[in-house]
Amino acid sequence: MTSQEAETPPDASESTITREQWRVSILGAMASYLDAGSIVALGAALTAFQAAFGLGAGAIGVLTAIGPNAIGCALGSIAGGRLGDKLGRKRIYKWDLLVYALGILLIAFAVEPTMLFVGTFIVGVAVGADVPTSLALVGELAPSKRRGKLIGLTQVAWSLGPVVVLLLALVLTPLGLWGSRIVFLSLFVAAIVTWALRQGIAESATWKAAAETGATARASVRELFSGPNLAAMVWTCTIYTFWGLAAGTGGIFMPYIIETLGAGTQAASIALSCAGFVIGIVVVVFVFMRLADASHETRRLMWAVGSAMQVLAFVLYLVLPFTIPVVIANIVLFAVGANLAGEPTYKLVSQELFPTRLRTTAQGVTFGVARVVLGFWSFFVPLLAAVSIGPLAALLTAFLLVSGIVGYAWMPNTAGKSLAQIERERAA
Repeated sequence: MTSQEAETPPDASESTITREQWRVSILGAMASYLDAGSIVALGAALTAFQAAFGLGAGAIGVLTAIGPNAIGCALGSIAGGRLGDKLGRKRIYKWDLLVYALGILLIAFAVEPTMLFVGTFIVGVAVGADVPTSLALVGELAPSKRRGKLIGLTQVAWSLGPVVVLLLALVLTPLGLWGSRIVFLSLFVAAIVTWALRQGIAESATWKAAAETGATARASVRELFSGPNLAAMVWTCTIYTFWGLAAGTGGIFMPYIIETLGAGTQAASIALSCAGFVIGIVVVVFVFMRLADASHETRRLMWAVGSAMQVLAFVLYLVLPFTIPVVIANIVLFAVGANLAGEPTYKLVSQELFPTRLRTTAQGVTFGVARVVLGFWSFFVPLLAAVSIGPLAALLTAFLLVSGIVGYAWMPNTAGKSLAQIERERAA
């Protein structure tokens, strides 16, 4: 595919993914790599930062709440999403990684708490702006019958980031705080390389077509709070927020919880978390990417199975002692279930349910709301974890039940349809 062809909207009947579509999707997926990588890098470094800077449980809660896992990311996604619809996808994802790189450097070279907290907040804002615009680019570029496959690729990247980060953290554990600094520097390198490679990507043809008609200029945020858009907002926000409370807790806090409650060493906790992300990659590649575009019924079946597995994962903590074998069972069940009924589905359906003129705005809002809620929740996780796993597991089980039931009961019928067809059907 030539660069001129790359600017042509995908044929709704086309089912073959071109080399250019793979390339752009991979570069778009790097937003997910850097998002998850920074979350897990911070999680793996919490105990090191805590010891180096004398941070208490409250400070740890604040640190995790303002960064890529929560409030910083939320602010970035809301602002970046709106600008992505108004100014175009390219203007946002072309530059935000430089801001991300600056924040990573502040964390990597932090010599006192202020640098650590400021850097964490900057990273959160930058990655938050990148995610909705990059996902929209991939969703708008993809053939209708392969949209799930390319969006699934972004989830592979989301799991690959933590794998790389956690393996580095495991190898560098003997270096203590310096090991954590090197891990963050690896994310700096990844961000700069991705930024350089993205410079040649064309603007989304779907967005350009909408902009030429004046649709993007006329679009108002108020449109999201009425009719089909409001229903879509409530559904996507509900499933992602409640699912994200469980996933975010596991992603950033699991190594910390395992060490705090004495179930294992730092090396063991990092290795276990890494295994969960590897399992997630396998599930996305061999199940989600193959079945997500099959049919509405297939999507609902995947969601039902995945939701049940995730609920069971945390029920184990309610009925069994908090030991390494139980932690392993939790990680395996959640890793499989979360990639059948979790973020991959949210990412995919978020591209399908909203019109082009409001696509990144809507996802920025729902993504942002989920991360704000997670941010406030993060204040309390270290305090709950310091006492017992029981109350925390009970709450996470309840959250996953809400996400699972709502997701299954109101799953929209959009599989395999073109974005234009979905928009016509929802406007009728």
